[in-house]
Amino acid sequence: MMEFILSHVEKGVMTLTLNRPERLNSFNDEMHTQLAECLKQVERDDTIRCLLITGAGRGFCAGQDLNDRNVDPTGPAPDLGMSVERFYNPLVRRLAKLPKPVICAVNGVAAGAGATLALGCDIVIAARSAKFVMAFS
Repeated sequence: MMEFILSHVEKGVMTLTLNRPERLNSFNDEMHTQLAECLKQVERDDTIRCLLITGAGRGFCAGQDLNDRNVDPTGPAPDLGMSVERFYNPLVRRLAKLPKPVICAVNGVAAGAGATLALGCDIVIAARSAKFVMAFS
């Protein structure tokens, strides 16, 4: 299985790295599942005092990978609102309720749901290359 979320703990800090750099770390369903498992560990492990989220490669996160959806080109447009309700809203609420500080390190683009993820953290550290784009398709 591909690791779309890399994690390691050092000195009480869990670092989660979004790991689909070839797709600007855009989310697919497996990334959501892996991230949820990592957050369970953060919630349960008292030795983890802080969470740091970042992205691999030249961008933080381009949001939802629209190519990941099984879309019939002759059918109706996909309901992307379902992704927001099913994945992103619960994720941001979960981060907000986390009793540990959540820091986001943004390099390159943070677009759509990626920007929402970053801005849902307690502290955002942005590189000079960071761009926040509130575009949703």
